[in-house]
Amino acid sequence: MKSYSETYKEAGVDITAGYKAVELMKKHIARTVTGNEISGIGGFGGLFSLDISNTKNPVLVSGTDGVGTKLKIAFLMDKHDTVGIDCTAMCVNDIICCGAKPLIFLDYIAVGKNYPEKIEQIVKGVSEGCVQAGCSLVGGETAEMPGFYPVDEYDLAGFAVGVVDKEKILDNTKVKEGDVIIALPSSGVHSNGFSLVRKVFDIENANLKEPIEKLGGRSLGETLLTPTKIYVKPMLALFEKIEVKAVSHITGGGFYENVPRSIPNGYCAKIQKSKIKVLPIFNLIMEKGKIPERDMYNTFNMGVGMTLVVNKEDEEKALKTLKDNGEEAYTIGHIEKNDEDKIVLE
Repeated sequence: MKSYSETYKEAGVDITAGYKAVELMKKHIARTVTGNEISGIGGFGGLFSLDISNTKNPVLVSGTDGVGTKLKIAFLMDKHDTVGIDCTAMCVNDIICCGAKPLIFLDYIAVGKNYPEKIEQIVKGVSEGCVQAGCSLVGGETAEMPGFYPVDEYDLAGFAVGVVDKEKILDNTKVKEGDVIIALPSSGVHSNGFSLVRKVFDIENANLKEPIEKLGGRSLGETLLTPTKIYVKPMLALFEKIEVKAVSHITGGGFYENVPRSIPNGYCAKIQKSKIKVLPIFNLIMEKGKIPERDMYNTFNMGVGMTLVVNKEDEEKALKTLKDNGEEAYTIGHIEKNDEDKIVLE
């Protein structure tokens, strides 16, 4: 007998819609298979075989995050196939900062009403993010919550687990004076600062599809929905070539909150703003919202999605390795001794 409840459906939860969503998403999840999965989706837990044959002392690293109010842009644009990339990126980009290789990912989607085709589009994005990160989507949850969320809205969160050899964990203890700071370009606003973005543009009343000259002819909606860049593969390639001393994922809090997290006490990241390749969307936000420059650097990534610290003598090799792996990285500063500040932008 098939599972079905008419009374539950009358209360707003359609079990059969959930089954249809699972069937629609299977082809996308299949793209994330790496060969270490033991179970398919549909069980009470996702099983994954951990190969630690080349790891002396394996340490599991976990990260969890959501997409935040960027989802409001997806609702207004009725475009749902990229926010899943954001969800994956926010988790895997965090754990790569420890030097860990992402292995598995799970998502959680809470909806006011289960529209299977919309769920499929969300999971399509999550799966694409997992492919970009080289990890497996081993499970997830879709919760239909009528009366809690509006019928056309949802929330999306993710959880990632990776592994790193204990002796290779990045903990900033080797950072020293004279080391250089390298920037990896962002793809846009990524998934932070959208409460301010929405206020600046009065987003619910804005024309999100009109081309804007200052954005290179792209629309505001298209620009803001550009998915967060995933840095896992180029960073793993870099770890194999040189010693990376510290990595910062530039997320909420911008430069002032995130760069200091990779700087030890007694040292300072001295960054030259003139070297930062600021993306047009940030200039537009600052101009439209009349936002002080410092607030911009304390809220947004400004065009830099990740920073890393390496020896000065490894600078050229680091830049070449990243370029060979698709990242047009560039140097934005260096490390100095400083007992008062951990970051100075000048």
